[in-house]
Amino acid sequence: MTPQIHLHVLASGSKGNAAVVEGPTGSVLIDDGIARRTLFARASELGVDMGDVRAVLLTHEHTDHVSGLPVFANHFDGPLFATAGTIAARERLSQLPFEVINHMDALELCGMHVTVFPTSHDVADPVGFRFATTDENGELADALGYCTDTGVLTDDAGQALTGCRVLALESNHDERMLATGPYPGYLKQRIHGRQGHLSNAQAADALQDLVTNETEVIVGMHLSHENNRPSVAVRTLAAAVGAEATNETFTEARTPDGHLTVCVSAQDAPLSVW
Repeated sequence: MTPQIHLHVLASGSKGNAAVVEGPTGSVLIDDGIARRTLFARASELGVDMGDVRAVLLTHEHTDHVSGLPVFANHFDGPLFATAGTIAARERLSQLPFEVINHMDALELCGMHVTVFPTSHDVADPVGFRFATTDENGELADALGYCTDTGVLTDDAGQALTGCRVLALESNHDERMLATGPYPGYLKQRIHGRQGHLSNAQAADALQDLVTNETEVIVGMHLSHENNRPSVAVRTLAAAVGAEATNETFTEARTPDGHLTVCVSAQDAPLSVW
């Protein structure tokens, strides 16, 4: 595929999430769970112009995904999109001028065709997104899949995420670390449940179906600080696609032919994927 869509992860984890998807004619902000000053500082660090953001998409209403949005919206005149359940779930969200999106809706934003698909999380109505562009003949030119905060991959999610050049997929926890870690039992069950978060192993299993010849970058998302490590996540994901470490810390891996790279996002270290 010809790179036309770029991902800039400004924060990813339980303390705040925000990402910018840059398309041919502007950018889209996915979630805003960090302070405005931090959002803009992280964007500046990556060379991302927040003035190019033309729309905001929300995955769901948890605080670590929306806490910064009311302030951001005060300085933003573009459209805000979320499901009806997400909007109604928090009073501060219901007071913002959202446009309602539904499962499997299609939007045209910033030169990209955006598909909405349902995820599985313990919130009102969570979703993920696929961004795609086409060439002059109407053929697929580039695609990016974005899916975090889900305990399982729905059929619609699997279809939307298959064959993306850039795949941003939740890889929240190592199952052994979660089982032996300090969390109380009810929280462990929630995280590992069908409406919780994908483990490294679950994400790796999913790659068997999602990765095609078009896939060039896999980004592990929403890593748990307590129950995961970047090297642990990368090792697990890399093993599923035959990738090998590119550094001593195993925070990045690449297939022997150099075609496919595996990396992970972080809570406090912004990341760009071109």
